[in-house]
Amino acid sequence: MKLLKPPKWKLYSFFFSMPLIDLAINVILFGSQVWSNALVWWISFPLIFIIGFVAWYLYFLHATITEKRFPALNQSRKRIFNKLIVQVLIMVPGLVLTFYLYARFHIAGYQVQNMSLLKIFAIGFLINLVLQTLYEADYMLGKYKESVQENEAIRQMSVSHEFDTLKSQVNPHFLFNCFNTLSSLISEDRQKADVFLNELSKVYRYLLRSNEDGISTVANEMVFIKSYYRLLQTRHGEAVQLNTQIDKRYEQYLLPSLTLQLLVENVVKHNVLSKNKPLLIDIFTTAGNKLIVNNNLQRRSIKAPSNKVGLENIRTKYELLKRPGFQVIEDEKNFTVVLPLIWSGDVENKQLVGGKRHVGEV
Repeated sequence: MKLLKPPKWKLYSFFFSMPLIDLAINVILFGSQVWSNALVWWISFPLIFIIGFVAWYLYFLHATITEKRFPALNQSRKRIFNKLIVQVLIMVPGLVLTFYLYARFHIAGYQVQNMSLLKIFAIGFLINLVLQTLYEADYMLGKYKESVQENEAIRQMSVSHEFDTLKSQVNPHFLFNCFNTLSSLISEDRQKADVFLNELSKVYRYLLRSNEDGISTVANEMVFIKSYYRLLQTRHGEAVQLNTQIDKRYEQYLLPSLTLQLLVENVVKHNVLSKNKPLLIDIFTTAGNKLIVNNNLQRRSIKAPSNKVGLENIRTKYELLKRPGFQVIEDEKNFTVVLPLIWSGDVENKQLVGGKRHVGEV
């Protein structure tokens, strides 16, 4: 049978405290002779140390069993009471045995003294109480950390599931709009329809790939939005114009996948597009790790039907990522969305949504 090995810090605590306990007991037993009697150092000190180690190890084994029997934080009272009872059951017989051996065999010349056993009891109990309090505090702290980690793991699983739900909303929504456009082009201009279908196949490859990723780099999102813009140009020509200005230092920052596509799609859906008065969409970065999507307002007189996938989808993703800073600003002339960028070294957010950043062209 393999002996259970105590944690290193508990061993260190024993080897640090036991010499002090040993000295105190020997002072009680031998008084001033402890400094002049060589037998005390050669016989009594090692003997008490061995007895103390056996008692400590027996308590450690019982404490381990007790912690397995009453592991939960809400079982702390039962666990502590059980440990205290056994501490007394181990310590009292151990001290009585020690005192008896010394008195019976006159170890190191010991002579029975009144009150010695009571003093030894008091010292042993107080020191053991301090040590066991530290051990129990360490155990409860460890359990608390486990509880926090478990709750965080559950939260991350929940967030990941919600993220997947949000991603699953985007693809059908995107395809439905593209197929509507393709259907219109087929009846209007078959050549444009062929170009549109070719661009759509490229774009949808990225869309499928993004379904695996919760977040993407600014660089990849910009590659995708330029491909998506070519789709818009095929349908609307110069009636919609895209201007981008991205600082290179922000290219490896992260944001929720397909965010830019949702915003641009939202802009096109709710504004009038005209060659004489084109819809201008500006995408640029600013200080403070922000990506701005701005467009001039040209509201349609008849509102387009909406299923609220766009802005609310993005807002919810940022809330799940616990990233403040998402803003929607609207005045008489412009509609602006502020997107906080996420540093690519933030491992927690990449793990949270299962992000795997792909690099390459759409």
